[in-house]
Amino acid sequence: MCHIPVFCWITATVLEKVLKSREGGELPKTLTQMYIHHLVVQAKVKTVKYDGGAATDPHWSPESREMMESLGKLAFEELQKGNLIFYEPDLTECGIDLRAASVYSGMLTQIFREESSLYQDKVFCFIHLSLQEFLAALHVHQTFMKSGINLLEEQQKTSLWSKVLKTKPTLHLLHQRAVDEALKSPNGHLDLFLRFLLGLSLPANQSLLRGLLTQTGSSSQTNQKTVQYIKEKLSESLSAERSINLFHCLNELNDGSLVEEIQQSLRSGRLSTEELSPAQWSALVFILLSSEEDLKEFDLKKYSASEEALLKLLPVVKASSKALLSSCGLSERSCGALSSVLSSQSSSLTHLDLSNNDLQDSGVKLLSSGLESPHCKLEDLPSSCLSGCLVSEEGCASLVSAVSSKSSHLRELDLSYNHPGASGVEKLFAAVEDPQCSLDTLSCGLSERSCGALSSVLSSQSSSLTHLDLSNNKLQDSGVKLLSSGLESPHCKLEALSLSGCLVSEEGCASLVSAVSSKSSHLRELDLSYNHPGASGVEKLFAAVEDPQCSLDTLRLSSCGLSERSCGALSSVLSSQSSSLTHLDLSNNQLQDSGVKLLSSGLESPHCKLEALSSCGLSERSCGALSSVLSSQSSSLTHLDLSNNELQDSGVKLLSSGLESPHCKLEALSLSGCLVSEEGCASLVSAVSSKSSHLRELDLSYNHPGASGVEKLFAAVEDPQCSLDTLRYGHTAGAPHGH
Repeated sequence: MCHIPVFCWITATVLEKVLKSREGGELPKTLTQMYIHHLVVQAKVKTVKYDGGAATDPHWSPESREMMESLGKLAFEELQKGNLIFYEPDLTECGIDLRAASVYSGMLTQIFREESSLYQDKVFCFIHLSLQEFLAALHVHQTFMKSGINLLEEQQKTSLWSKVLKTKPTLHLLHQRAVDEALKSPNGHLDLFLRFLLGLSLPANQSLLRGLLTQTGSSSQTNQKTVQYIKEKLSESLSAERSINLFHCLNELNDGSLVEEIQQSLRSGRLSTEELSPAQWSALVFILLSSEEDLKEFDLKKYSASEEALLKLLPVVKASSKALLSSCGLSERSCGALSSVLSSQSSSLTHLDLSNNDLQDSGVKLLSSGLESPHCKLEDLPSSCLSGCLVSEEGCASLVSAVSSKSSHLRELDLSYNHPGASGVEKLFAAVEDPQCSLDTLSCGLSERSCGALSSVLSSQSSSLTHLDLSNNKLQDSGVKLLSSGLESPHCKLEALSLSGCLVSEEGCASLVSAVSSKSSHLRELDLSYNHPGASGVEKLFAAVEDPQCSLDTLRLSSCGLSERSCGALSSVLSSQSSSLTHLDLSNNQLQDSGVKLLSSGLESPHCKLEALSSCGLSERSCGALSSVLSSQSSSLTHLDLSNNELQDSGVKLLSSGLESPHCKLEALSLSGCLVSEEGCASLVSAVSSKSSHLRELDLSYNHPGASGVEKLFAAVEDPQCSLDTLRYGHTAGAPHGH
């Protein structure tokens, strides 16, 4: 409803009136209360503006009551027929002549209005279908309260049964009939009508309409029977949309027992989806749809990593921005349901992760039909979305059709750990060259043979590809050489390239050096982790990074066999005024303390722009050099990862003195697995409590700070001077209290 401009206007008008009212009063809590207030506000406008009355006069006169009865009858009868626009004969049937209709539309401009049609006949309509449904419900309720006639039954039948049984019709039978009619509706056109009708049965709501409702009445027993009937319906196999509307109906009747039951289970962490009844599943859907936080990112594993759970929670997926469904045992069956979600005009889904599910080609084919829909808003299949989903050449062909679709918004696609075959990959590359294709990020498996086709894509003027992940493919030097020719093309737009674990040696590294030094290169990120570039290859790469033409700012060389010798060359790069390097990963290389000492001189250089550093093979000795870097006024370092190094308490103590320096700019520090105990923790407490500290993230996982050390750390976090907002300790992560 909040996406409907008219409803937003009604809400704003009502809240303004209620908040300005001298009587104060409670704010509307249900849809029925909101529309009752709107009706009262418009009646007051009519009294003052058109009848010349005072603001203190009663809202309802005999004339305005008659007007509302006529409009209510029109609203109900045309709702039954499915009409939203009315003509003179429709009005005449309800006892409204053209003159009266013109008066109504002139005085109740925010309820009923007159318009000119193409043929200059006068046509009339309510300003929104929801107002027509509200007035229709009001008419049905009033008619029943006055005469006992159930307008949802045939009048003859009602009259006959009344004569035979000599019994007075009951309100809960009217409600039951309304529930049944709404559930039978093929398009849900009675959903709001039902909510309004049930809401009007509450005495508190009837009191808001005193003066209009000449006869009121209801009992808690009647409403309890209606509540029970709705709960019985919820135990049946209803569609998700029907179940959700019934929960809205329970809300109108002030019954939240089912919802509260599930909320208590969620709060206690004892929710077992295996034991949920259909009604409880519906309650869970209703709760999640009401939660802004859950709709930002929906993670199926929080509830049940199963296909059955996904199908029951599909409305939540549809309303979410991001859905995490990896490793949930999903199959082709789920793909059909998800395809329907992607094709829906009301779907909010932009990110979807389906990795490590047995989708196969048949499932991907179903999914692709949803991706091709003009209503699909999906922008990326992120975080290895279709990674490891048993997709072969056939499934790849379906995806090619989807990403080539004119309406596709898909920017990211991850097909790693699948078997698309050379033919499938080549078809995908051909699609990427299509100007209609919006893909800019691609992860996939390929061989040396495919590198030639990919090089052609990178050289294409029409390709939008900016991010490419080719990790863990046996490209070897020959493949990288082919790829590099595409990288050197003036048409290549690639900004990030991952070649981690691609069997690249010194020769392949030399080809990449030529590419990143190219005047036309846009490459900013390069990942060469888990390769064997050799000392010579690394030195050539560092020399290229010093070139003013090179735009690389992020370089990952984890597990590349770097040694102390490499640190000298790297120190020169860091000291270079022309280098753009801001992020460097040297983890899992045996740099040793002597290497870090060489590196530190570069880090202290006023020309060094490095903001993030990951390194290892260090001991206590390295900490002194790093402390000096952190204290340096010229250092730009904001992120430092020293995980899995034997720094011990003495090393952390040295490091902490640098952290306390007013020149230290560090915002994130990882000391995971560094043999830190209570003593080292005490040094860190002093550092994070420092007035000049900028540290926001601290990782102390896999250490032994002891209960005392952790307590001191928490005490420091409570200090208003402490800027920490993320703390990891033990084997888990936590967010500090008060930050």
